[in-house]
Amino acid sequence: MSLSLVQTRALVALESAPVTVEVHLANGLPSFTLVGLADVEVKEARERVRSAIQNSGLAFPHDRRITVNLAPADLPKDSGRFDLPIALGILAASGQIDGARLAGHEFAGELSLSGDLRPVRGALATALAAEGPAPRPVLVLPLASAREAALVPGATVYGAAHLLDVVRPFLPPDTLAQVEDGPGWVRMAPPDLAGGATDGPDLADVKGQAAARRALEIAAAGGHSLLMVGPPGAGKSMLAQRLAGLLPPMDVQEALESAAIASLAGRFDPQRFMQRVVASPHHTASAVALVGGGSPPRPGEISLAHHGVLFLDELPEFPRAALEALREPLESGTISIVRAARRAQFPARFQLVAAMNPCPCGHLGSRLHACRCSPDQVARYQARISGPLLDRIDLHVDVQAIDPRELLGAPAGESSAAVRERVAAARAIALQRQGSANQALAGQALDAHARADAAALAFLQKAATRLGWSARATHRALRVARTIADLAGADTVGALHVGEAMQYRRTLSAAP
Repeated sequence: MSLSLVQTRALVALESAPVTVEVHLANGLPSFTLVGLADVEVKEARERVRSAIQNSGLAFPHDRRITVNLAPADLPKDSGRFDLPIALGILAASGQIDGARLAGHEFAGELSLSGDLRPVRGALATALAAEGPAPRPVLVLPLASAREAALVPGATVYGAAHLLDVVRPFLPPDTLAQVEDGPGWVRMAPPDLAGGATDGPDLADVKGQAAARRALEIAAAGGHSLLMVGPPGAGKSMLAQRLAGLLPPMDVQEALESAAIASLAGRFDPQRFMQRVVASPHHTASAVALVGGGSPPRPGEISLAHHGVLFLDELPEFPRAALEALREPLESGTISIVRAARRAQFPARFQLVAAMNPCPCGHLGSRLHACRCSPDQVARYQARISGPLLDRIDLHVDVQAIDPRELLGAPAGESSAAVRERVAAARAIALQRQGSANQALAGQALDAHARADAAALAFLQKAATRLGWSARATHRALRVARTIADLAGADTVGALHVGEAMQYRRTLSAAP
């Protein structure tokens, strides 16, 4: 048979669209043509496939006109994931393997010149896309990629180390006797999807800082964003690094979504599955690095922190364009990357934790050091953070430096495990009441589930009017008050809860 069909998938953002690799062998001048909107690395597959087939002891049809079409033709294809299906298509079209038996399988993998299979990006996204009505296709991937894909419940995934291992089940008996024995296909068993261990840094290491610890607990319980302002060395980074250890365990769906994005970016670590990601990009990161982009579009740090924590240290030092690009994702939980030829959408429901100094020298309001900055320098420094971005951050807290005598003599603080129990209880109350964390409440859902009494609403209205808060800031303060009430086990939000929430709605100009 001179025509063969092999099924695979192409990655476009988080979508893994089905692709049919059509291979046709014809008489004529020897050539190897690859069509179907293939990128440069896909076109380079011609040389990799040729060498891999020859070095595996199989016959490459040098004397034939080879045409490979990646259908649909208008779908962009990139990366070396098409090497394996192209090689299988050539072997099937030349009659060396039984092409009819390839039906019901999907293949992906990059080939080395010796025929070894190398892992590909997005294996987990590929397995998620293969979900659907039975019968589901059997996925055959390189071993490392197969371990990722096996995390998807119900997926049938096999791993292989070499091209010969993949083709062995499809070889005729007379050819099979001439091929060296190998491990063949390795069935990947579904892993244990128990909650990931919280083996990160412990909150007990942070001494003092009662106000900041309380804000951290509220942020974890309600999924709120947090900004910490204080002098250098006060413990802002220590506190931020311990937020992930306070969050409730991930469920399987959240873990799969997070892992699929990491797999797409080539950063997935199976040992970290079911554990929340903490992304902490350097302040020199560009807007594209933060929100994603490129050609083809790749996820940025905010998407890699999906269902996890995004920590931005030295917030004013980030480029203004990068910070302003965070506005929409903080509200919507998604980021849409629009280019002339294609539109890609990535999830970005992250928990923002930011830290900054109050002034260029860092000692404005410090009890231990005198500030040497002029009011104009302080104003310019703080103006690097726009008002609309500050308005979208739920909690603002001052982190003051601790006197060394108090620091060295202070006992260890409360452990992360103890705080995590209270956070989990408060989050469970919110999920039972409205099906989401308090941070996601908006519109009618906020009116229905805030359950604030008349005194609390009157207090909040008076404060918002006097302080000149926007509608967004007022609603965010009400969400924080709802979380504080959940931590206290209260069914309704009272004036006391609103009063505490108001303490976390500050402006930078109000810094002491």
